[in-house]
Amino acid sequence: MESHLLKFVSHSASDCSNLISEKLYIMRRLQMARAIGYTGMSMTDPQPARRYRFGVYEADAATGDLRRQGLRVKLNAQPFQVLCMMLERPGELLTREEISRELWPGGTFVDYEHGVNSAVNRIREALGDTAGNPRFVETLARRGYRFVAPVERIAPGEDPARPTSQSPSPVATKPAAVSPQQTAPPAEPETEVRFRILATPQELPKASHRMVKTLFFLLQIMYLGFYVGALANLAEIEELFSPLSWSTNAFVLLIVTAAILIPVRLFILSATLFYAPHAREKFLKLWPFLLPLDELWALSPFLLLHHINFGVALACMTPLVYSPFAQRSLVLMGACGVNSEMNAAN
Repeated sequence: MESHLLKFVSHSASDCSNLISEKLYIMRRLQMARAIGYTGMSMTDPQPARRYRFGVYEADAATGDLRRQGLRVKLNAQPFQVLCMMLERPGELLTREEISRELWPGGTFVDYEHGVNSAVNRIREALGDTAGNPRFVETLARRGYRFVAPVERIAPGEDPARPTSQSPSPVATKPAAVSPQQTAPPAEPETEVRFRILATPQELPKASHRMVKTLFFLLQIMYLGFYVGALANLAEIEELFSPLSWSTNAFVLLIVTAAILIPVRLFILSATLFYAPHAREKFLKLWPFLLPLDELWALSPFLLLHHINFGVALACMTPLVYSPFAQRSLVLMGACGVNSEMNAAN
């Protein structure tokens, strides 16, 4: 009797083990199929078009390529997967939970909040976009993300290199309607961009946020040093101005501009250091007013003519003329706005 009972228990345990192994095998096969995009259709079945055009960009989900006017833009696999999810549902909310389930199927344990935020940041870097002033990817606080630019699906036989200025193909599908507040401004035509003097975000190189922020921070410290140094040597500067017929006006202008610009630079430093909301937009609005004053203070090396010769002062002045434009470029590259995503999420 006991031997029969032992045999029964042994067979039951073996069957249970086989059942668990079979279920694990099936789950593993499903995960692998999902990872490679297998749908159960035969190789000869027609596949839906999975190429998209938005602005000057094109994305091919089959090859994992993101291109800007035919030139490939580097974007890793996971951020590209998130981008394709957004392109499939333009104008719709895509929650962080939906993104995490797509990126890490099967309940894989990860810090998905950080992973999703990182993937979206990589997308914005590739597209030259920002969270504070989105043209493509909009953050909906505590909810998720939404692709706000118009998206056009490219038909299977269509040339993906077709200029974006042409009329869309009749077979192309249009996204759901988005309100004017949610729709990003259309990309500027390339012919207009070429004739613009000031750089656009798409024309600037990609760089690490730490380097961009450090350079921007050092430029503000440099200007503060000019203002404080000038006010600390007023007697010497007054003597330097004395041969000029307009020495009094120049001396007063120096004092007034230095007194005004010191708090302005402190404000910019604080906004950059503490990731103030909308710091990027505030600086860009302030920049046209700072430009003439910064160009005026590009002459500051000549205030040191008691200590250096004219040639050295001229050589130091030359890069200072470009400094205001360098500040603007650094802001567009993310010196003031990389953490706006975290602010919006909180």
